[in-house]
Parts: sequence; structure tokens; C-alpha cells
Amino acid sequence: MLGEREGVVVEAIPFDLHGVIYTDVTITYSDGSMEQARLGPEALPDDLRPGERVLATRAANMILALRRP
Repeated sequence: MLGEREGVVVEAIPFDLHGVIYTDVTITYSDGSMEQARLGPEALPDDLRPGERVLATRAANMILALRRP
């Protein structure tokens, strides 16, 4: 299943892994559910901050990428 779901960033914690900055992101959705993902720089908008609205691209119940609406 491939699709998009709108949510709000609760937490975005960057970390360095072998010279590449990855980010652990927590998203909350309008139904109150939350989801976490570890995403590389190619899958995130620049300067992602808690409280921002995002569209989560999802496949097989996993977040693949985030983008601003």
C-alpha cells in the first residue's frame, strides 16, 4: 500500500552515522496515533522542526519520506 498521510512533527533528532546526518522523527496524526521513522537527508525537508505540518509518504505501513504540504 502506497500513499500519503498528513501529520505534525513531534520530535526530530538528527545524528551522525559514518558522516551522514540521519534524523529520528516522530509524527502524530489527527486520529491521535503516532509513528516513528529513521530517515536520511534525501527523505526530509531542510530545517525540519517540531510543530511543522508534513505529508508522510508511506509504503507497507512505513514512512519513506516527509515533505511540507
